Amino acid sequence: MTRLSDIMETQDRLLFSKLFHKHRQVEVTLNRSVLAWKETERIRKRSSGISNSAETAHIHALQVCEIVAVQTKDDDQDKKETRRSRVEAKPTSQLHPHSFTVSYVRRTRQHQWRCSEVTFHSANQALSKQWIKVINEQLALLTHRPKSLLVYINPYGGKQRGKSIYEQKVAPLFGRACISTDVIERANHARDHLKTDANLDKYDGVVCVGGDGMFSEILHGLISRTQTDNGVDLNQPDAELVPCSMHFGIIPAGSTDCICFATVGTNDPVTSALHIILGDSQPMDVCSVHHNDSFLRYSVSLLGYGFYGDVLKDSERKRWMGPARYDLSGVKTFLSHNYYEGSISFLPAENNMGDPRDKLQCRSGCSVCQHKPSSKDMQWEMSEEKEKPDKVGGWRTIRGKFIAINAASMSCACPRTPKGLSPSAHLADGTTDLILVRKCSRLDFLTHLLRHTNKEDQFDHSFVEVHRVRKFNFQPQHNEMHSLEDLTETPKKTGFRPICSAQTNYNYQDSYSSWSCDGEILPHAAIRVSVQPQLIRLFARGIEEQQQCLLEDPCTLWALEPNTHYPVD
Repeated sequence: MTRLSDIMETQDRLLFSKLFHKHRQVEVTLNRSVLAWKETERIRKRSSGISNSAETAHIHALQVCEIVAVQTKDDDQDKKETRRSRVEAKPTSQLHPHSFTVSYVRRTRQHQWRCSEVTFHSANQALSKQWIKVINEQLALLTHRPKSLLVYINPYGGKQRGKSIYEQKVAPLFGRACISTDVIERANHARDHLKTDANLDKYDGVVCVGGDGMFSEILHGLISRTQTDNGVDLNQPDAELVPCSMHFGIIPAGSTDCICFATVGTNDPVTSALHIILGDSQPMDVCSVHHNDSFLRYSVSLLGYGFYGDVLKDSERKRWMGPARYDLSGVKTFLSHNYYEGSISFLPAENNMGDPRDKLQCRSGCSVCQHKPSSKDMQWEMSEEKEKPDKVGGWRTIRGKFIAINAASMSCACPRTPKGLSPSAHLADGTTDLILVRKCSRLDFLTHLLRHTNKEDQFDHSFVEVHRVRKFNFQPQHNEMHSLEDLTETPKKTGFRPICSAQTNYNYQDSYSSWSCDGEILPHAAIRVSVQPQLIRLFARGIEEQQQCLLEDPCTLWALEPNTHYPVD
């Protein structure tokens, strides 16, 4: 990792001054990448020959790209200061009454970010204004930062949680960063509004305040709008979709917030808001799901058939229970221990870097996700699909009895399952991890589920196999006779034998499960899935590794080399 002190040496200075910070004189330096300062008292002690390790000069540095805003210190900010800080700052304020405050990103524990401040004082008002002007000029060069956002809020959460989070935690940060917003409070209609009514030309991004369901709403609306504007037929399973030019943002206010955990590492609203302000960009794959030649839905996290589909289907009848319904439905589905027959065909990602069990997790700057499949790769895959079915390098088919079939396009980590369903799944490598859990005992299946919560390999079972694929098709054993809208009708007697399970009494409809698609039930069991590489971009940068994160100190501290000195202007 490049040392900030090296950056300070190699780049030309834009501005240098002696200012005051916390009633101490500091030398402040700005170049294109870094804002840095150090105490002049320590420099003098060091230059006088005092060899005390405690007095070694350090440079406090901020990356310019992580500065949120710079402004004059106003009266409202003074009112928020403690009595002790006002007493300490009083002599400095009297002698150096002009000041400016730099707001910046500070990393804390568990991938959370906070907006911190550092204030510099000067006796010269023109000098203070010059610093504000030059820093703002550097921030203006960061053209990827959003200037205007369209924000959707789900107003129907518990105690209007989404609205409260936005007004108390997010809106003040957007205001400080001079981001204009148009806020629309509506649920279940964001998709239709984005598809037809929204004037997107004046926005740099679309942000939702809510859970994964609310994000799915704006995802479907914006993707559909993009394909319609480009003349793409959504009902064609092999159609190559056009990537969305507008960024997505999500302020977590749901129950699981799986997408935030996989892309940021936490479900903290302030952290997500700061990623949006900085204009971070994380590409993401999207799975398009079809039944025959009819488009069903998009998926960015989990497609689940069998266990997870049954849990969701049962929980929909208990919505009055709130989030507790998932626990009850989970226990009920586990005790039922159903399994389902079918065949699944898939196109392996043979030429893709990585493997679902290689323990190479997707992190910020992931090398696996840097490679986007070219048009030649996609054409090669289509030829493989047509010319070499069931051969090496072509499609493979597996038939059997399955308790669960899952397709994870990301780790699907959340507070309950910190590792997720597929810990090594990648966000933008053009693949999804296909997890097949065959018929097994309840105890074996429980062992598999429990491994999602610890460090053991959940795929290390004889009844579990996992494949990294670009496409897959699933066909249940029995032909699908009813859509979800018809499930209330009385089933006709048939000659089919019900699928075996712990229950002996089955209706015909129970011979197949339902697909859960990012928390929504699909109306068909027979589906065709294609991964659309890097179709969208999220205001995020991926989960940062420990060595990528800065220290918890308000500023990063880097020891200067012995021969490092900044000339005094």
